[in-house]
Amino acid sequence: MAGHSQFKNIMHRKGAQDARRARQFAKIIREITVSARQGLPDPASNPRLRAAVIAARQANMPKDTVDRAIKKATGAGGGDDYAEVRYEGYGPAGVAVIVEALTDNRNRTASDVRAAFSKHGGALGETNSVSFMFNRLGVIRYPAAAASADDMLEAAIEAGAENVESDADWHEVTCAVDDFFAVRDALESRFGEPETARLDWRPTSSVAVDEERARSLMKLLDALEDNDDVQNVYANFDIPEAVMAALSG
Repeated sequence: MAGHSQFKNIMHRKGAQDARRARQFAKIIREITVSARQGLPDPASNPRLRAAVIAARQANMPKDTVDRAIKKATGAGGGDDYAEVRYEGYGPAGVAVIVEALTDNRNRTASDVRAAFSKHGGALGETNSVSFMFNRLGVIRYPAAAASADDMLEAAIEAGAENVESDADWHEVTCAVDDFFAVRDALESRFGEPETARLDWRPTSSVAVDEERARSLMKLLDALEDNDDVQNVYANFDIPEAVMAALSG
């Protein structure tokens, strides 16, 4: 029985990993679709599409899948028509949450997001109800081995970045949204393709969360991220490491 149980657990974990990978692919394909429609279908001439293609490569999405998504988005009929939507609200303990979605049905997505907030002790708010507590930034990350801290700082300043933080593992470069693609391209020309490059919402302050509310908050964030229409979720929580360890256990 123990062996059978272990096998079932392994299959369950593999099934969960496969489902997660399928959701990730679906979300990247949506971003490719929107990006290809908003500009040229050539990643070299379309910065947003280029970022989506890089994300696809990092997720190990087959090149044929990427090419088909671009072709479908720009061909006759164009496939599904997605709208960019942002939702804002509060989770347990008053944690501010921003949800970015690409949807072909605004009513369905709004209903699903509202239900997730309600079920897990939160409340969906109006647009701009929490975004004032975040800064919108471009964030570009390189592994520490890509360059010395001094070389990365020098290159980032020359490219127009606002800040660089380096540690034993990473260099993280931040810049204004309007400068994002120029900074990313300048760094890429010098250090190669970054590990990640994206527009991000960074909280200006954080909310301390105890274990009981952290459990509900994590369920809310998981429910939002598991939604096929949701691309990104941001929140300004501060959960102690001991609490996170307890939740993981």
